[in-house]
Amino acid sequence: MTGATAAPRVLVIDDSPTILKVVQLVLSKAGFEVEVAESGEDGLQRARDKPPQLILLDFVMPKMNGYQVCRALAAEPELCGIPVVLMSAKGDQVGERFVKVMGIVDYITKPFSPEAITAVVQHTVSKYGESTGDGEDATRQLVVAQTSEADTAAGMRAVLENKQAREQALDDLRESIIEAIAPPLASLMSLLRAAGEEETTDIDDVENSIDAEAVAAAARKVLDDDVVQRLFVEAQPMFEEADMGPSLRGDLRVVPIAEVLQLLDAQQQSGILQVTRAEAKIEVYFREGRVDMALATNISNEYLLGRFMVENELISHEDLTGFIESRRPGSKLLGGQLVKLGYISESELKRALVQQTRELIYEVLRWSFGHFQFIRTRDLPAIAVDATLALEVEGILMEGYRRVDEWHLIEREINNFEMVFLRNEDAVAQMGRGRLTREELTVLELVNGKNTVKELIRESRMGSYEVSKMLYRLLSIKLVRKRVMPVAV
Repeated sequence: MTGATAAPRVLVIDDSPTILKVVQLVLSKAGFEVEVAESGEDGLQRARDKPPQLILLDFVMPKMNGYQVCRALAAEPELCGIPVVLMSAKGDQVGERFVKVMGIVDYITKPFSPEAITAVVQHTVSKYGESTGDGEDATRQLVVAQTSEADTAAGMRAVLENKQAREQALDDLRESIIEAIAPPLASLMSLLRAAGEEETTDIDDVENSIDAEAVAAAARKVLDDDVVQRLFVEAQPMFEEADMGPSLRGDLRVVPIAEVLQLLDAQQQSGILQVTRAEAKIEVYFREGRVDMALATNISNEYLLGRFMVENELISHEDLTGFIESRRPGSKLLGGQLVKLGYISESELKRALVQQTRELIYEVLRWSFGHFQFIRTRDLPAIAVDATLALEVEGILMEGYRRVDEWHLIEREINNFEMVFLRNEDAVAQMGRGRLTREELTVLELVNGKNTVKELIRESRMGSYEVSKMLYRLLSIKLVRKRVMPVAV
């Protein structure tokens, strides 16, 4: 009898620690053995030490880029047959001409969803994995069998561990019940017996006339595992519904919020995650591990729902402004009112809520300090219950990690929102505006040597991430430059 075949092994090479972390999480859940490397050199060494069945390779890396890694792989007989999937960001010059050369069998564009990266890896491993001698179909069957056996083995361990924990928990609960009820029940039974006798019995004699241990033994027969488990299951929701305070809390400098989100997802928790930084607070509403909605207080106006409605062209800025000005104090929530009055549909409101929720979580992923607490409850606010967006955490984190990486790059040039930029008119005239996107043109037109970045964000009615990204792009192609502010003396 042979042992279970090892899970397919994937090596991920990327200079972004956040991309490495999320890809490792996604592929590990899908049943793959995942190893990561933060540079081309490290990746090559890890491939030499233990050749994988597939390499996921970043396109742009310092020192040794993706193509240089591929050339090095192709030069080594032990590594040249390993299939490579290239990962590239939008705008990178990657196309079909690079596929099927130097081991590159496919490419995927960042940002990618968890489902997309899993599908590409599963397809590539099944198609190009080690052959069993029966052709491509047999290879695919081998990989499926490997994954199935690995999952089965892990599942059996989990069942065994859960069974042992379950039996211990039931034993502990049973003994606690018996310890609490056996003595008074023995006394009660003695009193009932005494009441049926003609002679009056002293109460002390009555209490001692029936052995509590005998009652406990009888109770153990009645309280079998099925009964105890039923009592526990029936009682558990009562305790879950009673909010006894936060079940999880911490400092963002110690525990990154991404890890908290992953934990709530993995445990399929329901409740409210509150994240605070100074006066700002973001609340994320969870239902069985999925995000139903996020709301914020004391945070930039760019995260208000109206911005996303205007951005998606669901309502004009003028109509929205007029509507808000005409609202009476204490009116119902904006989205619900607009739907009721026929300005937007339910599906359009949900689309704006999805975007708002994602943007709020992307923002909180950037917070390097602050505090969080999670309160377990199924009693979510009515607005979250009505929305029920059911967003998957993995998908949000994939894009969020990419944005955090991009923010780090942008902040090297744009490190505060009080900066002022000037247009390089000669460069703009030479290049022409036809090569710029609509968003880039919007920001470029607002750059006048006076507007701060904060004012550009407000006047463009775009988010801080989008405006900063456009400015960084315009700065890199030299269409704008930083205004040097005079030094106070």
